[in-house]
Amino acid sequence: MVAQEFTVDLNKPLVYQVGYLGESYQEWVHQPIVSKEGPRFFESDFWEFLTRTVWWAIPVIWLPVVCWAISKSIQMGVSLPHIAFLVVCGIFLWTLIEYSLHRFLFHIDTKSYWGNTIHYLLHGCHHKHPMDGLRLVFPPAATAILLFPFWNFVKLMSTPTTTPALFGGGLLGYVIYDCTHYYVHHGQPTSKVPKDLKKYHLNHHFRIQDKGFGITSSFWDKVFGTLPAMKIAGKS
Repeated sequence: MVAQEFTVDLNKPLVYQVGYLGESYQEWVHQPIVSKEGPRFFESDFWEFLTRTVWWAIPVIWLPVVCWAISKSIQMGVSLPHIAFLVVCGIFLWTLIEYSLHRFLFHIDTKSYWGNTIHYLLHGCHHKHPMDGLRLVFPPAATAILLFPFWNFVKLMSTPTTTPALFGGGLLGYVIYDCTHYYVHHGQPTSKVPKDLKKYHLNHHFRIQDKGFGITSSFWDKVFGTLPAMKIAGKS
């Protein structure tokens, strides 16, 4: 696969190669290779291990944290109806974060060596190899690091007693998102809602990659005018 004078060798670790594509990187990374076998990222087995995650690790690792966070607000005297409200608000907050990250960070244009390399690690690898089942969910080590700024962000919007439940709701939203993302790639839905969700997301991968940034729903795409043509046509 050739971009300008640089050839990407898919049989060698890719992370250190993609930066050399320069301005051709965006075109290259948005030409998907449909294979359940993902490429190797690093020479190091340790770093390679950190990039691969089975989907069920996400609920196994993070649902206990969700329960712990919600229980902290309960222990501080927050009523159960208020807890339920905070959890729903947290999930809703996550959907906006999900949309914003996908649109404004994961789809940023890059052309420098380090810009291309970082983008490939964040999201480019998923567009290049969209069916790689071990790189569909976010690695837990990276999630653990990002939970610290997320906690502090939630603290700015809530009180000491409501922060844990709102945080737990946001984390629950993330778990739902990652499991949904895996399902729309590898699941075989039989009912209308999941079928439409799968079609909606695969349309983003294989047809209109600058639209349809929502994963768990198309709500924010409707709000911000990034609904793909297939949805608009379907309504009309």
